Amino acid sequence: MIKSLVPPPGPPRVLALAQLVCRTGDGAYYICAALFFTRVVGLSPVQMGLGLTVAWSVALVVSVPLGHLADRKGPRGTAAVLFVGAGLAVASYLFISSFALFAVGACAYAVCQRGGSAAQQALLAGLIPKEQVTRVRAHVQASYNAGLAVGAGLGGLALLFDRREAYYAVFALNALAFFAASFVLSRLPAVAPAAPATPEEAGTSVFKDRPYIVLSVLNTLLLLHIPLVDIALPLWISEHTAAPTWLLSVMFMLNTVAVVLFQVRVSNGVTGLESASRYVFLGSVLLAAGCVVFAFSGSGDSAWVAGVLLLVAVAVQAVGEMMQAAGTWELSFGLAPEGKHGQYQAFFGNGTTVAEMIGPLALTGLIVYWGAPGWILLGGLFVVAAAALRPVVRWGARVREAEAATTAAAPTVPLDNLEAQQPS
Repeated sequence: MIKSLVPPPGPPRVLALAQLVCRTGDGAYYICAALFFTRVVGLSPVQMGLGLTVAWSVALVVSVPLGHLADRKGPRGTAAVLFVGAGLAVASYLFISSFALFAVGACAYAVCQRGGSAAQQALLAGLIPKEQVTRVRAHVQASYNAGLAVGAGLGGLALLFDRREAYYAVFALNALAFFAASFVLSRLPAVAPAAPATPEEAGTSVFKDRPYIVLSVLNTLLLLHIPLVDIALPLWISEHTAAPTWLLSVMFMLNTVAVVLFQVRVSNGVTGLESASRYVFLGSVLLAAGCVVFAFSGSGDSAWVAGVLLLVAVAVQAVGEMMQAAGTWELSFGLAPEGKHGQYQAFFGNGTTVAEMIGPLALTGLIVYWGAPGWILLGGLFVVAAAALRPVVRWGARVREAEAATTAAAPTVPLDNLEAQQPS
């Protein structure tokens, strides 16, 4: 069991290590950021929320151009430079004393973090054989969750001390983690930059790939499960159930440990676009089933019954999340043309950012204020979006096949005829 969790040697192991190091710093940062910015820096909650919203909005705008830069300049160097930039941005938080400086640092962090992640995905696509991408991506995701869990524990220690110096140590750790991840990525083999675009390709980009755009929008709807644990569930448990609020930490750990232990095993069943579509649909059905169980957790006065239902719901959703993730990884890589993984992964990855931006408001209104019917509606949304995704995947596959056929049918001029074709 433990052996299966270790990525294969070579690039897969290095990519997973970089993710583990980087997310350990992020895990500590996420736990302490709100208190640091409000208590130590002196920002109001409104200022902090506004600054972060502006920062991630800027990251949304520039992520695809940065992904395109990774395609043209090489993903390894681009990822390494952007992770250094993210580390410097985090380090700048140690010296800020105003909202304006915070906004600048937050924008730099969001841009470098999103751009570096997109370049890292392009690096994975360039180093790993196509048939192994989903499995390696599962190892990287398991490392992601393991890093967040370890970082959250370190951040918890800082909260226990609740001193300025402890918060400074967390931010310094996060900056060093980005620097270390940059160094680890720099040890990987280089991936050759994409060849300059032909006249036919010069005007094409992910923004003109209609199947991929629709796929990304549907995936964004499915990713609304991400803000559940952070935003909706704490309020749901405290206001609508008899369960103790400390149960939330148990639910968070259950989800995290499940992904670390079983994500790779779950991903083994994804072998192509068809199986990926099936996994996304089945995973979304499980997410919907979890929503139904969550809805019932608020229907009684027994803390034990509510607690058991909440744990069952989060376990069911953990399996659904892993199946859905494995399927969408295969789709995001399989439907992207070669040489454009940087911009395509940046665009697809923006779904996570959008879900985290709109999710708190949408889920709070849907679940906290509407109650059980809101849970049922959310589950229905998951199933409908996943069902709509399957014909979109077939549409995208036909577009890729047509492009491949056009490229294969393009006329070529034999080298020994070139001289004869020169004007006299």
